[in-house]
Amino acid sequence: MRIMGIDYGEKRIGVAISDPLGITAQGLPTIERTNIQEDIQKILNIIREKEVNEIVVGLPKHMNNTLGEKAHAVMAFVDLLKKHVTIPVNTIDERLSTVRAHKAMLEGDLSRKKRKDRVDMIAAQLILQGYLDRIKK
Repeated sequence: MRIMGIDYGEKRIGVAISDPLGITAQGLPTIERTNIQEDIQKILNIIREKEVNEIVVGLPKHMNNTLGEKAHAVMAFVDLLKKHVTIPVNTIDERLSTVRAHKAMLEGDLSRKKRKDRVDMIAAQLILQGYLDRIKK
């Protein structure tokens, strides 16, 4: 069973996929946003190609657990995605996932350009790995 993790952003969509056993998350190439229909189509292509059974999307809550403008944009994306797929689409609290992704890359001594290119993919991996760890308990 493969699960897809998504870090939905204004300019890019980070994507990660679990291994078949649902233990680890691996990053996939980031989707550069064009328009919502093309973005959805690219996600649908990955779902078919990787035989995804479930999707988890990071929900960027504020530190006080409220939903802001970005979270509402994610919820609108999730609602649209649910209209195009028959598999479960869930959200998971992703507070600070991008911050953690940047920190991990800084610790790995990646250049600024490489960090910019990979931050969304790594954030998606962190979102998915957190979800995988939670459902395995």
